[in-house]
Amino acid sequence: MTGYIIIGIVAILVLWVIAAYNGLVKFRNMVREAFSTMDVYMKKRYDLIPNLVETVKGYAKHESATLENVIKARNSAASATTVEGKIEGENALAGTLKSLFALSEAYPDLKANTSFMDLQRQLQSIEGDIANSRKYYNAVVRDYNIKIESFPSNIVASLFGFKQEPMFEIAAAERDNVKVQF
Repeated sequence: MTGYIIIGIVAILVLWVIAAYNGLVKFRNMVREAFSTMDVYMKKRYDLIPNLVETVKGYAKHESATLENVIKARNSAASATTVEGKIEGENALAGTLKSLFALSEAYPDLKANTSFMDLQRQLQSIEGDIANSRKYYNAVVRDYNIKIESFPSNIVASLFGFKQEPMFEIAAAERDNVKVQF
């Protein structure tokens, strides 16, 4: 009789480990899928930026440093291979894009250019898609990280090498309030 009880306890324990492991695998795959979705939108942005820069070049020939910084930040973000690298590259790119749009304010002819306006609208649309995919990614990462840290699934997570994933956060410089002067 005692043997059956021991076998029952072991069976329940094995089933629990399997269920916990499968739950962690599910969350890990959701994190990967969320990042891939965000990566697709970022790739669309990377493809759009050279067209935008080329359009601006015709109007702002002496602003080559700004344009070069945008392309450099775009290439850096596009070539990042880790989640942390993507986050860092995206934060740098966001800053240089702001300078590109600020540059357009100085050239009324550029602001009236239909190609530029169309590219800017497309980029703004993609930025909205990226923002939404970042929210989804961060929500999935939050749930995954909670599962990894929560008892008793943290035992299974440590046994099978599940690691926390980073949130997609903005750079510290982006947190500062925008200074408005008249």
